[in-house]
Amino acid sequence: MPFNRRRFIKGVGGAAVTGLSLGMVGCHHDNKHSTQSITSDNVVSFEHGIASGDPLADKVILWTRVTPVIKASEAKPSEIKVQWQIAEDAKMSKVVNQGSVTTTARQDYTVKVDADGLKPATTYYYRFSVGDTQSRIGRTKTLPVTNVEQVKLAVFSCANYPAGYFHVYADAARRDDIDVCVHLGDYIYEYGRNTVNQSGEKVPAYASTNASKLKREVMPETEIVSIQDYRLRHAQYKTDPDLQALHERIPMIAVWDDHELSNDTFKDGAENHQPDVEGKWDTRKLAAVTAYHEWLPTRNQVPSEIYRRFDFGSLLSLYMLDTRVVGRDKQLDYQKYVTIDVNTGAMGLDAAKFTQAIYDKNRHLLGLKQTNWLVEQLRNSNATWQLLGQQILMARMLMPAPVILNIVNPKAGIDLATYLSIAQKAQINPAQLSATEQAILAQPSIPYNLDAWDGYAAARELVLNAAKSLNKNLVVLSGDTHNAWASNLTTKDGESVGVEFATSSVSSPGFEEYLPNANPQQLQMALIQLVKDLQYCDTHQRGYMLITVTAEQCQSDWIFVSDILKPTYSSEVGKTLYSKVGANAIS
Repeated sequence: MPFNRRRFIKGVGGAAVTGLSLGMVGCHHDNKHSTQSITSDNVVSFEHGIASGDPLADKVILWTRVTPVIKASEAKPSEIKVQWQIAEDAKMSKVVNQGSVTTTARQDYTVKVDADGLKPATTYYYRFSVGDTQSRIGRTKTLPVTNVEQVKLAVFSCANYPAGYFHVYADAARRDDIDVCVHLGDYIYEYGRNTVNQSGEKVPAYASTNASKLKREVMPETEIVSIQDYRLRHAQYKTDPDLQALHERIPMIAVWDDHELSNDTFKDGAENHQPDVEGKWDTRKLAAVTAYHEWLPTRNQVPSEIYRRFDFGSLLSLYMLDTRVVGRDKQLDYQKYVTIDVNTGAMGLDAAKFTQAIYDKNRHLLGLKQTNWLVEQLRNSNATWQLLGQQILMARMLMPAPVILNIVNPKAGIDLATYLSIAQKAQINPAQLSATEQAILAQPSIPYNLDAWDGYAAARELVLNAAKSLNKNLVVLSGDTHNAWASNLTTKDGESVGVEFATSSVSSPGFEEYLPNANPQQLQMALIQLVKDLQYCDTHQRGYMLITVTAEQCQSDWIFVSDILKPTYSSEVGKTLYSKVGANAIS
């Protein structure tokens, strides 16, 4: 069994893309096209809502999907002509731009429009129509150019439909002070409804225990692999009323993580992709990224290259990065670095070989092209703040080697509780430590999650040293882990060059799923005690971050919802932390 993040938690307690349409798609794909066209007399609906995204100072992407209502005796229409409008007022009386676009059955009737000719830092309203049928009216906003005093970003990650209600989206949608939503990935999940455990029994798939009760079982029922599967899963997510409300109210800047494709994705495969039964990886990857761009309000030219930059005047530059698809080499596996003493059978870690592997300059996370792009963008930006919107934890999350070894093999090392007991003994009465205990404490700390930047240390050093040499105020926004974190970002030499604020999940379970008996406060204190750069964590609540940027500081508020398994909820700010200009550290 590979050692990965979920196993750690349990232990503690480029295909060719030319010619693909990026503008209009959907689910229920049908290759048999009729010659019928939708007119004003035909019936349609906008059941998947509307959205806006990738705002710039003078334009914004508008998105919808048109669902034709077809009688049993009728064929699907080959095309639908969709009108769109964008206006300065909610009554749509002051229209500033409008037009029409044709969507087809081949693309399953989705629509993306790049509405231009807009003014900076301005709120606009938009809608779509087919004949007499109109969508709801959405609200969006362009980016500012000058005199930017403050920017507020709502940051999300890891929304698992069967795991529970999307109250986190609903809470942000109710606010009137958010400029842009930033989604760091796992917008959808690829798993089916059920899986088979080690005993051969069919059990609910990951995070699906309550799905039937909540009436949130995924469609299709099986794991998604084909373009039709990915489209249908996106379409199901887009029927969620809380997700629709968020998209309707606030423009979104989004990037994928792994589950939009398959768990633990890297450029040439994924942990959850089996080529012998699921086909070629490049075919699946192409299907996934195509469906993603079809169903998200993204502006792009090459489907596999999602990294891009957004400027909020001279206050901040936001870089959306791809740590998954375009450049990542396969994750390392601890099993390859475990040693066994031939005389005693004791297990250890080949620390020298392991360190050489994670600092191998030939192993990439972003890839050379994206890395060069990022460094050049940082060099050319005059903004006070540089924010990296990306998926995985960048901070050093190092744990004692004996604890990691114990998780790799229960017969090796020691468990976390025992280690903490020895560490406490060393503080209170070090003279009483045995030789074995001293040897345990003398062992190095090593990464617990090789899927994060910790597993690509050379790539991290390059980014951090670039920010340092360019004298930038660096803030990294991260998701992926389903838990909230705040850490100082330090180089290999221990110099702090920025901060990381990481959001909890919308609905995917955190450590509480695997450690149901652990006291969250005690676990938090233990982790902060063990992980040098870690300043804060929350391992059991679902929520999002509200990032407030001014000329003086970058502030993160971690907002948590009370319960995702009940139809009603409350929310509260669980923690507030800052990074001051020039400090490169959390305060």
